[in-house]
Formats: sequence, structure tokens, C-alpha cells
Amino acid sequence: MIEKILRKSLIINSLLVFLIFLLDRLSKIYVIYLDKKFFGSEIFSSKFLNIYLIWNEGIAFGLFSFTENTFYNFLTIIIFIIILIIFFMLVKSRGLQKYSLLMILGGATGNLYDRIVNKAVPDFIDLHVGNFHWFIFNLADVFITIGVILMIILEIAGNNKEKKL
Repeated sequence: MIEKILRKSLIINSLLVFLIFLLDRLSKIYVIYLDKKFFGSEIFSSKFLNIYLIWNEGIAFGLFSFTENTFYNFLTIIIFIIILIIFFMLVKSRGLQKYSLLMILGGATGNLYDRIVNKAVPDFIDLHVGNFHWFIFNLADVFITIGVILMIILEIAGNNKEKKL
């Protein structure tokens, strides 16, 4: 009985990570295709959203971009180690915490794939208000951000429960 529940849970968790990875890959492949088709010009432009491809060699939102291969490879190894830590955290997590970690894992896996295969991560979502532009990001970054925000909310809510007791 317990084995059946664990197997079902593993399948559902794996499907969620794969679905996030797949959505991320398909969105990146499509934007890269459109970028080549339109010769690198802006793919979509509106009052608050632009779709414009850039290749990010750093981490989240282009931070820590390096031209040196040694630093890039070191950063990729650090990201891989963080993904392993998240994987081991998943084993001990339950409920919403598990799903937030699964979102982070799915997004991080998508970006790690690009770092290894393309030596850079394609970012293309440009949110802006007037002349203020947020960092350009991709769908994997969206899932990572949602997962992290959910983890923070769960941690704050958990700490508030402990204080009331």
C-alpha cells in the first residue's frame, strides 16, 4: 500500500517537473525560431510587455555574467549542486512546500539544460512600465520565482504559527 502511494507520488512529481521543463523548452525554442525569422528584431511589443531574445550567460536576471569560461563553468557546477540540494529537500518535504520545490526544480533544470547545451540561457520576457524595464527573463525563471515566493510565504506562515503556540 505505502509503496503504491510512493510510486504514484513519484510519478505525479516527475510529471510536474517534466511539464515545467517542457513548457520552458517549447517557449524558448519558439522564441529562438521567431528571432531567426525576424532577424533579431523585437518579436512582440506592447505598452507593458516586449518579447525580445537575449542570451544570458549569468544567473537569474543576468547577474554575475562572465566572459571567462572558468567562471561560467564554476557557476554552472554551483547551479548543479543547488539542484541536487533541492532534490534532496524534496524527499523530506510535504504539501505545498513540495510543490514549490518542484516548481523551482523544474525551472532550474530548464535553465541548467540551456547553460550546458547553449552555453547561455535564452531570456525573452521584458516587462516594463514607461521607461522602467524589469530584468528580461524566461518561463523557467517564472516558475523558480513562484516557487521561491511560495517557500517564503510558507516559512513566514509557519513561523507565525509557532509564535502563537
